[in-house]
Amino acid sequence: MRMIKKTPLLLILIFLNLSILIFGNENDVTGKWYGVLKIQGTKLRLSFNIKKTETGYTSTMDSLDQGALGILVKSTSFENSILKILIPKLGVNFEGKLKNGKINGTFKQNGFSFPLILSKKEIKKAKVNRPQEPKKPYPYISEEVEFENKEDKIILAGTLTLPNKKDKFPAVILISGSGPQNRNEELLGHKPFLVLADYLTKKGIAVLRFDDRGTAKSTGNFKKATTFDFVKDVESAVKYLQTRDEIDKSKIGLIGHSEGGIIALIVSSKNKSVHFIVLMAGPALRGDKLLLLQKKKIESEMGINAKAVQYNSQIFAGAYKIIIDEKLKKGELKKRLSDYFTKKYETVLSKEQKNAIIKQLTTPWMTTFIRLNPAVYLKKVNCTVLAINGDRDLQVPSKENLKVMKNTLDKTKIKFSIKEFKGLNHLFQECKTGLPSKYGQIEETISPKVLNEISNWILNLKFSSKL
Repeated sequence: MRMIKKTPLLLILIFLNLSILIFGNENDVTGKWYGVLKIQGTKLRLSFNIKKTETGYTSTMDSLDQGALGILVKSTSFENSILKILIPKLGVNFEGKLKNGKINGTFKQNGFSFPLILSKKEIKKAKVNRPQEPKKPYPYISEEVEFENKEDKIILAGTLTLPNKKDKFPAVILISGSGPQNRNEELLGHKPFLVLADYLTKKGIAVLRFDDRGTAKSTGNFKKATTFDFVKDVESAVKYLQTRDEIDKSKIGLIGHSEGGIIALIVSSKNKSVHFIVLMAGPALRGDKLLLLQKKKIESEMGINAKAVQYNSQIFAGAYKIIIDEKLKKGELKKRLSDYFTKKYETVLSKEQKNAIIKQLTTPWMTTFIRLNPAVYLKKVNCTVLAINGDRDLQVPSKENLKVMKNTLDKTKIKFSIKEFKGLNHLFQECKTGLPSKYGQIEETISPKVLNEISNWILNLKFSSKL
């Protein structure tokens, strides 16, 4: 789901999704330099393009594996074989010495330091085996489509897949988790929504998946959006499906992964055109409680000392408590958080770390998510629900999440099914550990058991029983 935090704050780099950089060369430092930043078992390829001008040097940075290209560097200097790169906006600086065609240095971001070696040799993306990824030609119709969120005046681009026969089909809309993602929910070499759409379409279910606003071919501004903005995008997708002659309008459903599950809950709680929802690790816990639980689980799995885990949780619990006070205005919130971190943790957090945390916690999406309680909408859902979790999920921990899910749904009159899958992580991959840093190392994209469960559940629904 894309939620996040840290330890002595290592997790802050994985979860806050902050960027990265680097550079180098000897007598001549100009040109393209490549390096690999290693963070928490994850490797990120970086490249820097340095040019010499009449007044000095300029450069840009690419974070190749994150798709962030042409990042402007504020300051670039090269004197006495020492290269210095500064990007204040990202809290990044790099300093390295050019020797024998390589630049050996240290990459720093928001108080964290990592060794980084740059060279002129291009680093190719490692080939990964993804056996479940479908290959063209597909045995079904795959159509590029666009539809409009008229309220926000944005165009959402996606793919509609239809079984290759003339009929009216049940249909689902796939809703991605947190963070900007394309229609395939692509991450770490995996394309979960492509695999899921392929499987379901072959089973006779039409599937609509689309790029998040401001991502890939969709317009709009992702950075300013909250969960409730994404709700409007999905509602627009529902309206679009209702215009298609191939779709059985009485059998339209939503499949939400991680935060997408919350979005599915909100949409289905007020839209009677939605006849069923599938929650794939969809949170039932309030945002602050989920993030604290997620942080504790991940840090413990990483082998971090129990006292450090508890201390880190204490830091963020206090910050979340301030954010939960919805009466605070944005300007006041930043000041309250700054006072909180300065007063209690001035000797623990550097100024850069404190500012980075405050910046991330006060984004529109994060403040909304921390305050958001999915159970409120779970009580209002008026369609059939399937909720699934993997028991090794560290981002939306299964035991705690499904307990709240069941207790809430038990108090409603809707039909629901809850299932926990053994040995699966947040992406529903077979795994030895649920650590996010391992997702890309696993060949499997989605367990066949999960694909089969979802398709069978949808195809066996009795839609006439909808409340």
